[in-house]
Amino acid sequence: MIPGGGQPNMQQLLQQAQKMQQDLATAQEELARTEVEGQAGGGLVRATVTGSGELRGLVIDPKAVDPEDTETLADLVVAAVQAANENAQTLQQQKLGPLAQGLGGGGIPGLPF
Repeated sequence: MIPGGGQPNMQQLLQQAQKMQQDLATAQEELARTEVEGQAGGGLVRATVTGSGELRGLVIDPKAVDPEDTETLADLVVAAVQAANENAQTLQQQKLGPLAQGLGGGGIPGLPF
């Protein structure tokens, strides 16, 4: 209820909801185009993901390649991808967090906040 006994303006509410939906779609498109990086081993392994978490690239410095120790290389790759995904989640929170709060603060299903 609106203070004073008035009814909410449904047309205005629908317009606000549509604008929020458009803003959300725009932010999601921007996240899909934005790339962030994570690294491990002092930069020996670098992973690039989109802001939405899609792995786009992996660069491995030849110094990180030891045929006798592939486990360390695998660990560095996993760590770099995890770091990149953490950076992507931070970017998601920056871009989508304010929109989620505008939707009542309940978050958006499927997103980590």
